[in-house]
Formats: sequence, structure tokens, C-alpha cells
Amino acid sequence: MSASPAPDPAGGRDGPGPVAAVRRPWLTRNVAVLCGVSFLQDTASELLYPILPIFLTAVLGAPVAVVGIVEGAADGAAALAKVAAGRLADRTERRPLIAAGYGLAAVGKVLIALAYVWPLVLAARVIDRTGKGVRSAPRDSLLVDGVAARYRGAVFGLHRAADTAGAVAGPLLGLALYEALGHRLRPLFWIAVIPAIASVLLVRAVRDRRPILPAAGARGVGPGVSWRDLPGRYWRVLTVLTLFGLVNFPDALLLLRARQLGLSTAGVIAAYAVYNAAYAALAYPAGHLSDRLPRPVVYAAGLLFFAAGYLGLAVIHQAWLVFAVLAVYGGFNACTDGVGKAWISTLLPAGAQGTGQGLYQGATGAATLIAGVWAGLAWHGTGQLPLLVSGAIAALIAAGMLLRAARPATSRISVETRQTDASS
Repeated sequence: MSASPAPDPAGGRDGPGPVAAVRRPWLTRNVAVLCGVSFLQDTASELLYPILPIFLTAVLGAPVAVVGIVEGAADGAAALAKVAAGRLADRTERRPLIAAGYGLAAVGKVLIALAYVWPLVLAARVIDRTGKGVRSAPRDSLLVDGVAARYRGAVFGLHRAADTAGAVAGPLLGLALYEALGHRLRPLFWIAVIPAIASVLLVRAVRDRRPILPAAGARGVGPGVSWRDLPGRYWRVLTVLTLFGLVNFPDALLLLRARQLGLSTAGVIAAYAVYNAAYAALAYPAGHLSDRLPRPVVYAAGLLFFAAGYLGLAVIHQAWLVFAVLAVYGGFNACTDGVGKAWISTLLPAGAQGTGQGLYQGATGAATLIAGVWAGLAWHGTGQLPLLVSGAIAALIAAGMLLRAARPATSRISVETRQTDASS
């Protein structure tokens, strides 16, 4: 097993400090910096996200299907970028890729502010999400550098909590500005550019100390790693999580459903902030729990939260219930986003973290593209049909994962522990 990062006695450049090293040996400098970067970027992104469906349909006059197509196309572009950037992350320095990704996201936000027709919003969202694709796998690869497999749930849980704290701050800031600026939407897009640029500047504080890897061509590790070298268990998990992605359509459609149930623009923003507050509050505990329980069990719990959220939005008829349903739905991402990345990371050898994470995130992103398109086309006014279908399928997948986890647990967990310790 790889050693935990040595504490820096001065608490300086690359170490977490003596107290943090004892209590949280996984809290490296890069983990702390990248949490700050993600907080700023998500503040910018989520300031805009809850109002984007309203901006598209009410201001620019786009049909509802366009909301699903825009978000699906954006996620599809991110998926392709994640695969390519993941491969690059195992071959070159990761910090420039991370900075480029956050820079593209800032450019996308400027273009949205300039948009007066929905195709420009489509182009802007594709650029924005391409930036997410470029940065995601290199960043996630860097997050686990020097961190033992048994701590990776905590690492990704903390990162998702910081990221989602920005998703709470962004909508609340947007709501305050929306009221202060006389219910005008367009100025919010310009304000969102400020934290986006700040996130790019903070990337300079990242330290990319890459390990010395075996020569190219060594099977399973190093710059020559290929998809054929990735372990069989990785492919099996990837397949299941990608299949779920086919029913996980963009949250923009959920916000559109909230609007259709009678929430005002301010109400939609507030409901979205409630969802993200629940997500942020639960992300680190869920990640920490996944370091102690089998990760498939925690992930399956997240799918049950997903099913409750989708089915709840399908059947409720009172607008105030949206707040309760979205709070429950916040448990979905808390138990799956960081936990899924931690789960995947423990199935990969050290020299293939970028490649494996990029392929995982790319495949699930491509599935979300398909989900966004079919859900948008099947929306038909209320959106109840796609919500019911997706919720029911997620519940079935969760049941299957829990049944599998319930089989001879003792022997399986001991084998998984040996495998994950070897991979760290």
C-alpha cells in the first residue's frame, strides 16, 4: 500500500500541517486548494443554472424540448472531453489541463450573457461543459495522489461538499441579486463571470508532483496504459453505472417541473438552493461512510434517494412540496457523485487514474446526453412520464445492487479490501 502523505512540520507548501495530518492524513494541499477552486466555479455555475431553463423558454422563446437538448448536448460534449483529458492526464502535467478547463467555463458564461437567441446558449453551454470535461479527470486524478484507497471516500466527499457549497451560495446570491436588480435575468450572467475567473487564478496554487512511473508499455500502469489494461471489475462497475445514466436526465428539467407546479422564478432558485444544501450537508458524511461500508451499498442508497425525488416530483401537485422533494433528492448526488469516483478510483492502478476516471465520467456523461434528449422529447407538458419511468428504473437498479451486496459479505469484503489496498 502506498504511504499516506508525510506531514509538513511547518504546515506549509505541500503538507496539511501536523494536527491535520494526525486527524486527516488524506487532507493534502491539493485537496484543500481544489476544494476552493470548485467552490468558486460552482458558485458561478449554479448562480445561473436554476434560471437557465426560464431564460431559454420565457425570455428567448425556446420550446421545452430545447432545454433537454441544450443540457444533453452540453453533457455529451463534456463526456467526450473527459475521455480525452483523462488519457492526457496520465501522460502529461495535469495543472494546465485543469486551468484550461476552468478557463473554458468562464468563456461559456460570457457567451450566455451575450445570447439573444437560444442556439448561442447551446454553443455557450457546450463550451462551458467542455471545460468541465477537460478539467474533471485530471483534477480527480490529482485529488488522490498520495492518498491511500481507504481514505478516498472522505477525499471525494469533502471535495463534493465544497463544490456543492458553491451550489448553495450561487443560487442564494442569484436570488438576492434577482430581487435587487428588478427581476432582470441578464445582469446575473455577467456577475457570474467574476467567481469563474477567480477559480482559474486559484489553480496556480495547485502542486502537480507526478510519481515516477514504469516505462511506457508496462502492462496496467504508466504512460502506455490502454483501455484493454483496465481491470475486469472496473468494466463491470462502469457498465452498471452507465446504464443508470440513461435515466438520469439533466436537473434543468426537474427545475422546469418545479416551475410548472407553480413556483415563481425566485421560488425555483430557492428550491434549488435547498436541494444543494442537502447535497452539501450529506456529501462528506456519505463519502466518509463509504470508507467503512461497501461502496455499492452507499451508492444504492443514493439511487433510492433518486427514485424518491423523481417519483415525488411526478405525483405531487402542490408547489410547496417541491422543497421537501428536492431536499430528499439532494441525498442522491451526496451518495453517488463522490462515492462513485472513490469506488472507481479503488479499481484502478495508480498510473491509470486519469484514463479510468475520464472513461467513467465520459461514459456516464454520454448516457446523460441520451437521457436529456429522450426526456425532453417525452416531456409533453407535465414531465410525469419520464419522471415515473426514470424513478422506477433507478429503484430496480438499487434493489439489484443491494441484493448483490447482501451475498456472502464477509468473504467478498475481505477480497475487495486486499484488492483496493493493492491498487493504492
